[in-house]
Amino acid sequence: MADKPYRLLVIDIDGTLVDKNGTITLENREALARVSGLGIMISLSTGRAIRACLSLISQLELDGYHIFFDGALVSTPDHDKEVFANPLCRETVKQAVEFAHENDINLDLYSASHYFIERESWSSDIHNKFFGIEPTITEFNGIWDRERIIKGGMVATSPQETAQVRAIRTRFNSSLHFSRVRTPSYPGVDFINIVAPGVSKGKALEALAGYLGISLSEVMAIGDGENDIPLIASAGLGIAMGNAPDEVKAIADGITLDIEHNGLAAAVGEFLL
Repeated sequence: MADKPYRLLVIDIDGTLVDKNGTITLENREALARVSGLGIMISLSTGRAIRACLSLISQLELDGYHIFFDGALVSTPDHDKEVFANPLCRETVKQAVEFAHENDINLDLYSASHYFIERESWSSDIHNKFFGIEPTITEFNGIWDRERIIKGGMVATSPQETAQVRAIRTRFNSSLHFSRVRTPSYPGVDFINIVAPGVSKGKALEALAGYLGISLSEVMAIGDGENDIPLIASAGLGIAMGNAPDEVKAIADGITLDIEHNGLAAAVGEFLL
């Protein structure tokens, strides 16, 4: 057990909690069960939508609050209790939809409970098969008035799609925040999260810790992606996975093993158990 007691463990999902098969290993499940047994709260922190996390939350028997949509929403899994929400500006959603239509760009949009697309694509197929989110196909015109859109998303699997991401990022650089996420299940594929300016996992952690009445110094966080940098930097103890890129490792307080060698369980064993 570390000298300083930690009251909250915050865990990224893809590349940290789940492996390339999208599963939680027995070692990681057992380590987290022991953490829970000590009375330490566990929260997931992810770019995923709520519905893409439900099976994992159920497997781990977690009943608290979690950070979804890259930090744009802090809520219970059934979103009956929101701690923090920073949705996209309606006017910005309108402009982004119009830009996507003009440039033939596939744009995904998310409310707290739904995943919206205008047409089926490789992205929607992967979200359905891998993340377990069935899309709602709808016309995007006017969706900014019908729904509270929390996050947008794109997937880059080719040079053309990468160029489209670059185009929309350039156009909305001042009014939207973009972050790239990868999962071991789809190496080489960039999942682009699009949220409101100022949104980050770090800001969401501040809101969550404040709501729970704990200090950030009492938080241990672990992640592997670029979008985990604010989370790792904000926590009292920030750990980077061995499979994290160098820029994530550079700001971490420590580096654990990679996802294939149960780096989560190793870090938990070193600092919490």
